[in-house]
Amino acid sequence: MTRRRGVLLAAGALALVAVVGVAAWATRPGGGNDTAAASPGPHNGRFHVECGYSHSAPDDPIVFPGEPGASHQHDFFGATTTDAYSDADSLLAGGTTCATRQDKASYWAPSLFTGEEQVEPLGSTAYYRAADGVEPTAVEPFPFGLVMISGDPTATTTQPTEHVGWACTVEAPTVSAPPDCGATLLLRVTFPDCWNGEDLDSEDHRSHMARSTEDGCPDSHPVALPQLEFHVAYPPPESRAELHLASGSILTAHADFFNAWDPEKLANEVAVCIGEDAYC
Repeated sequence: MTRRRGVLLAAGALALVAVVGVAAWATRPGGGNDTAAASPGPHNGRFHVECGYSHSAPDDPIVFPGEPGASHQHDFFGATTTDAYSDADSLLAGGTTCATRQDKASYWAPSLFTGEEQVEPLGSTAYYRAADGVEPTAVEPFPFGLVMISGDPTATTTQPTEHVGWACTVEAPTVSAPPDCGATLLLRVTFPDCWNGEDLDSEDHRSHMARSTEDGCPDSHPVALPQLEFHVAYPPPESRAELHLASGSILTAHADFFNAWDPEKLANEVAVCIGEDAYC
């Protein structure tokens, strides 16, 4: 308990520093200060949140809850208190690196390395929209405490690039291996957007969610949620040949999301931006 109170007291100062970092990154070429949301589809309605890098740790409160050090190393964004013991309430009570202060969600991805040296992220951006086959007015806010994983940390072959991959800019197509970038390297991960309407998590941490198609959400997962596309920005590495992730090769790219948004703020963003088909 004493350790956790110390983390919470420090969170406010950490969040202030991180938000300054987000603002600095957003003005860089290829940073978060873009004029259009990522991969725009047939709908205009969308909003995005820029979240600075918070910390790195070998923790995963979704896959290894209550087991500190049990995971490969992750880079955490958003909620500043994220550790193996985190739950939605503790995240909401803590600080955030996000420019939208009511976004207390935790976003994380495996740490990127060049050989033995960790590549510290420049920041991240979370894009929220209606998927192409989903009516914007049908989209509901994420339930408080929902968790999601996208991408395969055990992959040995190329993953679908519409779900996870790399790019140099928001507008560039996603590719399976990091391209040669002049300013910023982006990891881009798109999460499933259809919920079964009952479970905040599942045994495999995936089955409670599904991806929509051009016909919308499947009957098994009838609740349309925002389609979250998460970008992590890195400085371009000197050698792409030595790049790998803490989870393994570059092919193991993935990301996790633990929803701890202020429910009222998230509901407003979804209604006003996505539901009204307006870019916020």
